[in-house]
Amino acid sequence: MPEMILTELHGKVALVRLNRPEALNALCDQLMEELGAALLALDADPAVAAIVLTGSEKAFAAGADIREMQPRRYPDVLFNDFIAKWETITRVKKPVIAAVAGYALGGGCELAMMCDIILAAENARFGQPEINLGVIPGAGGTQRLTRAVGKAKAMELILTGRMMDAQEAERANLVARVVPTEKLIEEALKLGERMAELSPVALAVAKQAVNAAFETTLTEGVRAERALFLPLFGAEDQKEGMAAFLEKRKPRFPTRA
Repeated sequence: MPEMILTELHGKVALVRLNRPEALNALCDQLMEELGAALLALDADPAVAAIVLTGSEKAFAAGADIREMQPRRYPDVLFNDFIAKWETITRVKKPVIAAVAGYALGGGCELAMMCDIILAAENARFGQPEINLGVIPGAGGTQRLTRAVGKAKAMELILTGRMMDAQEAERANLVARVVPTEKLIEEALKLGERMAELSPVALAVAKQAVNAAFETTLTEGVRAERALFLPLFGAEDQKEGMAAFLEKRKPRFPTRA
């Protein structure tokens, strides 16, 4: 039975909450194992169209569990890559929205960046302070942050450990939108509900195509986009979506996740 995450279903949108308040949702092995299992189960559940991942109002996740990490030595982490289980979230085909309030630092910031969209509460704080611990980000922070905000700002944040607030994060293109803290979950669920009205096939393919832009050159990315676009004409969702547009009605997509 999961102990460190809570899962609720709001219509077709699953709300997954990190639940380790005494440690500001620090990301330990148990929490990440439970989170990965929950996300894969929700991804396979046809009743779920989108997933919202959140923490508490005080902390989305304040980082990795340093007490757990500190005793580890190189041979151990080399042969037992504990970070690998964190990447389960990147295998989820359905849209994943990070609803971030409070601290999203270190591994918490990296976890949010692994999601497809970040909504930030007004009290959100982002950063990669690993340099203060004598290490560097190890769950994609040097790569995803740089792709999101550019080299200059990523260098400053990573080399100094400085935090940035929600407004700066929005200006830097790290987050999609800043919303009032008390409306964060409501707005994230609304975003998920909007996606639940759409074709799950098109959503999954669109997610792959956008991710390809971060992982390839422009030429290769456009080629990948085309390879994803053309097969959609073999799906019933394309027929229904275009027919509904021409008939000026709301589409009823036959495919279910």
